[in-house]
Amino acid sequence: MVKARAFSRWLPVNPKWWGKVDLLNTLVRRDLEARYKGSLLGNLWPLVNQLSQLLIYTYVFSIVLKVKLSLQGLPENNLTFGLWLFSGLLPWIAFTSGFQQASGAVIRQTNLVKKVVFPLELLPLVPILAAFIESSFGLMALILLVGISTQTVHSTLWLLPLVWLPQLLLTAGLGYCVAGLTVFLRDVPQSLGVITNLWFYMTPIVYPATIIPEAWRAWVFWLNPLAAIAEVYRDLVLVGEIRHWAEWGVASVISLVVFYGGLRCYQKLRPAFADVL
Repeated sequence: MVKARAFSRWLPVNPKWWGKVDLLNTLVRRDLEARYKGSLLGNLWPLVNQLSQLLIYTYVFSIVLKVKLSLQGLPENNLTFGLWLFSGLLPWIAFTSGFQQASGAVIRQTNLVKKVVFPLELLPLVPILAAFIESSFGLMALILLVGISTQTVHSTLWLLPLVWLPQLLLTAGLGYCVAGLTVFLRDVPQSLGVITNLWFYMTPIVYPATIIPEAWRAWVFWLNPLAAIAEVYRDLVLVGEIRHWAEWGVASVISLVVFYGGLRCYQKLRPAFADVL
């Protein structure tokens, strides 16, 4: 991650904020280094895990269930389904990994919580940003595979920050909420596994959105930001055009509201953290 000081001279932002950004940068880097310290593959393990899920789902749906998928600009074969599936899995894996790990961000750092001067609002962001950075390995692999398969790389890739923003806002908002609640209710991290499993199958990631009954399809997109985010990922990387502008707009608004609500919840609970821990 780039040091904040490199930008501080160009952007008129309070120096205290740049100090927090520098601290967050350091915490995220240490978290990434600590996760795979001593392993042979190091930070390539997230890519291995993502590709393993790709192979499993591709085998089940393409080879066993013989699901066929036709996409503009891509050949109709098993690889096409795998690329389509992988492009939907990437934001989902980054979301669930960051969201679930954020739930224990406060209780794992008791020593920092009891330091009066430490900015506690950074703690849930560390695993969220670390998971997001890990997903970038999978994104680079996806772009490479699409380039090999189609002999082209879509110019729409430069629009990816448009989908990253609501993804990060949604993850951070929910992360703040569950991180604060976990201090008082230690059952929260265990319940997240059940919730995300249900959420996964309510999101068109391993199945096309077109098979959802038309009466329900609009509700899935308007009320489930991850559905819109996954589809826009596919639009940008695979198709080369955004076909879900309206859904992206609604997802962005919902993500902003969730972020604000989660941050407010965290701020309300924060004064009691040191007493409980």
